[in-house]
Amino acid sequence: MMGRIHSEGREPRRPAAVMRDVAKLAGVSHQTVSRVLNEHANVRPETRDRVLDAMRHLDYQRNTAARALVTRKSQTLGLITFDTTLVGPASMVYGIERAARDAGYFVSIVSVRTLERGTVLDAIKRLREQAVEGIIAVAPEDTAVAALSRVPENLPIVGVGVGRSEDVCMVGVDNRTGARQAIDHLLSLGHRTIAHIGGPPTWPEAKEREAGWREALHAAGIIAPEPTAGDWSARSGYEAGLALARERSVTAVFCANDQTAIGLLSALYRAGLKVPQDVSVVGFDDIPEAPYLYPPLTTVRQDFSAVGRQSFELLLQQINTRTRSTERMALDPELILRESTCAPA
Repeated sequence: MMGRIHSEGREPRRPAAVMRDVAKLAGVSHQTVSRVLNEHANVRPETRDRVLDAMRHLDYQRNTAARALVTRKSQTLGLITFDTTLVGPASMVYGIERAARDAGYFVSIVSVRTLERGTVLDAIKRLREQAVEGIIAVAPEDTAVAALSRVPENLPIVGVGVGRSEDVCMVGVDNRTGARQAIDHLLSLGHRTIAHIGGPPTWPEAKEREAGWREALHAAGIIAPEPTAGDWSARSGYEAGLALARERSVTAVFCANDQTAIGLLSALYRAGLKVPQDVSVVGFDDIPEAPYLYPPLTTVRQDFSAVGRQSFELLLQQINTRTRSTERMALDPELILRESTCAPA
């Protein structure tokens, strides 16, 4: 015969606290607790502190689902990202999450395998089913930017990237200016043959960095050599570096990102060339490892956290004003000088 299972000495589980319990413990009305929860200004500081202390003591958890039924606001944002190990997009996602959390918003994330139009639209559909108040999409490819323009006008949306859209607000870094800063630095050192290892041609960021490279060389009266296509990876930088090492006229290389520069540094070392004495190298992004490479990498820094915060602020502005913005904002980059560049021998 089976006996009853019990736990001696264990207190029965206390039911979850409700707003009435908080009001009773704090000695205030139900309406006062509601005002504290909704951050009304007309609550005395000592009363607010008493209510917050009661919430902590009772481990009171706000019922966001019930609140959404009353206010028709879910306090939830949608975030579309893609399956990647690239530092930039991952850092931007963290910046968006932190800004949303600080403002009291939850973030629902949908990660897509590819940035094709269909997969992005499917991600938007799933987020709308969760009643999100707005969506931020990390959209670094042309197909993703095009998909965002299909979002209904009553849904606030911001794209993170530098693609151009007549219908969607976009936030990113001024890649052309960053590339020109890098090339102007190399020109000032005396370099005249400056190669470029680019990023994927479907990424607007890669195209803008290449455009900035061309513009700076053109302004100096130099014909740009044929760029080498890459895919943001260290492997593509390594393979391109082995070929460039045979071009003895090349004294400097501008890489579309720091991962590419890492591969290039390895290839140049393998070919018996010294950096920067034989070839100067400049990257783009300023990843955390950049100061610790050998030699420490001169690169263009983009503030990923600032991009994330700004995209959230622009989305919140749309939510509060109930208007759709088509603003395009490009944040300023910064050239960081380290030991991978010097005057040509």
